[in-house]
Amino acid sequence: MTDLANEHETQPGEHVDHDRRRLFGSAALAIAAAQFGMVQPASAQASKTLPEIKPGTNTSLGPLKQVDAGVVNVGYAEAGPANGPAVILLHGWPYDIHSYVDVAPLLASAGYRVIIPYLRGHGTTRFLSADTVRNGQPSAVAADTVAMMDALKIEKATLAGYDWGARSGDIIAALWPERCKGLVSVSGYLIGSQEAGWLPLPPAAELQWWYQFYFATERGRAGYDKYRREFAKLIWQTASPQWNFDDATFERSAAAFDNPDHVAIVIHNYRWRLGLALGEAKYDELEKRLAAFPAINVPAITMEGDANGAPHPEPEAYAKKFSGKYSHRLIKGGIGHNLPQEAPQEFATAVIDVAAEA
Repeated sequence: MTDLANEHETQPGEHVDHDRRRLFGSAALAIAAAQFGMVQPASAQASKTLPEIKPGTNTSLGPLKQVDAGVVNVGYAEAGPANGPAVILLHGWPYDIHSYVDVAPLLASAGYRVIIPYLRGHGTTRFLSADTVRNGQPSAVAADTVAMMDALKIEKATLAGYDWGARSGDIIAALWPERCKGLVSVSGYLIGSQEAGWLPLPPAAELQWWYQFYFATERGRAGYDKYRREFAKLIWQTASPQWNFDDATFERSAAAFDNPDHVAIVIHNYRWRLGLALGEAKYDELEKRLAAFPAINVPAITMEGDANGAPHPEPEAYAKKFSGKYSHRLIKGGIGHNLPQEAPQEFATAVIDVAAEA
């Protein structure tokens, strides 16, 4: 079992000429976006060869695709060569696929096939049947990604995510390690259980989860349904207090919350965590295995921003849950909860590094 590696600290943009970085990064990424089929095959190449990029350089992930996967029709963006090693990037709440708008072209330019799905209840992802339970429990959300891999005939992929996406990545790496080549997980090991959710926390920690308790009420459901954009913007501001995102950046992601199942999925997720909503019986065995807090034995890199204002565990608390080759990276420079959008260079580097380890 690998102990916690020496903490690797990086500061976005450190020792970089900003004008040169902007010109070179924009040109290189424009070429990569337009000519994904003309890149070199991905391998254990040095991540330092990635072009430099300023966060916010890109505004679009291109045309979306759709695929039936399990109980949902998944909307997703794709970049890079179709025959490249697969990387699946998983977003959180209240965010969307645009968290990876700068990460995707970096990975595509390195030869990876990059797939960024909308989680259930977000964007263009839709349930195939009106009768399907609008279930937000973690095992169900993670199972959507496995079903998508099956539908796209992807046997194995490097998984990377933050927030809900990190949790799904952790779950897949723990329960389906044969499908996970490597893992990048912001805020580390996020596997939980309903029993763990029942345990009281100190008042300061409970305060950070105020919206979880708000969602436990019908007033909370109605309030989120009516004010979901205002609610999301508040979460963005408190979770990333030093991220100066503009209105256009927020609105690109906020459009994903107009999904007809969005409120139902979000409310069920948080109520399930508190034991206030039932899950589905077909996921009981998965939840039982997750309640044992299984170790993750695939190559993994965990990451944290130095200004993450959202609830998150300290790396020392979860390091031993990663029993394969493992390291942790603290990203400095006022980086908050939405780490891939705030520090795309560092996130893409971690994905390439963990893929090379595998």
